[in-house]
Amino acid sequence: MLRLRRMCLLLCLSFVTGFSCQGHAQDSDQVHITPAAHSGSSAASNEHALPPEVHGKPVRVDVDIVLVPVNVVDIANRPVMTLEKQNFELYEAGQQQTLRYFSTEDSPISVGVLLDLSSSMKDKIDTARQALSEFFANSNPEDDYFVIGFSDRPALLADATHSTASIENKLALTLPYGNTALLDSIYMGLNKLHSARYKRRALVIISDGGDNHSRYTAREIRSLVQEEDVEIYALGIFSKVFKTFEEWSGERLLTTITEATGGRTVKVNDLQDLPQAAADISRQLRNQYILGYSPTNRQYDDKWHKIKVRVVPSGDGTVLHVYSKQGYFAPHR
Repeated sequence: MLRLRRMCLLLCLSFVTGFSCQGHAQDSDQVHITPAAHSGSSAASNEHALPPEVHGKPVRVDVDIVLVPVNVVDIANRPVMTLEKQNFELYEAGQQQTLRYFSTEDSPISVGVLLDLSSSMKDKIDTARQALSEFFANSNPEDDYFVIGFSDRPALLADATHSTASIENKLALTLPYGNTALLDSIYMGLNKLHSARYKRRALVIISDGGDNHSRYTAREIRSLVQEEDVEIYALGIFSKVFKTFEEWSGERLLTTITEATGGRTVKVNDLQDLPQAAADISRQLRNQYILGYSPTNRQYDDKWHKIKVRVVPSGDGTVLHVYSKQGYFAPHR
């Protein structure tokens, strides 16, 4: 979650420690999907104000504070939550920044699950359902969810008003068929999160291949996710020997999309490992650091500002992996 917002010190501190807010309820399950060319101009700062038909313009907010969610895992993919503020270094455009805020609070999150229901998932859907059950079991009890299934087109299967048990019951009736409109489902998920209950928002994708039926392009979606305060994670079910072009390109596509948001793609070669991988992702969403800083070279240039987070080596040889958003667009004045 990387949202730049002009605010006083008291409000920033309140945001970091509280880290949740109420959104507007979603009135309709229907989402009209129309590809749009993304421009570099700024848009309104209201995060709920952009319906799909005008979502070609990026979401920008005039701000001075940068908040960066960070995940740290060990070599076994387990969250590491024993680090302190002094264990982190953050750079913008290669210049080290002073960390003014630091938080490790497990606050509720709104999550959209994007489940591949194309025909290639016929022999994997039972394990995918089990993976979702493990994901819910390891989540914060106050989290809320919606589920979008995608094949020839995305469709809302369960809304945030449903319990996790009712979501699982509904998914038990779904049958895979057709093609894979993965990119369109990401667009639909991002749009629905505009009215999410909580400030923290994420998408989790479960898929076994690339895209072969979307109206959006990979470039359009990657540009869009860079603008959003949404982390995207993917569980990619990839065989060691790719059988189709879509399967071959799937890992690269998911990795490009997820890493642009500070999330990541977990490659699952053995289908039986999928439930455990889903549980790991759920725990990582609950175990994040929030780093905050004021850029030393504050520019309102409507350009992408690259950031990098690193963990200071402990000296004991422990290998840690850091995942965070790669940058932000500064507003134009």
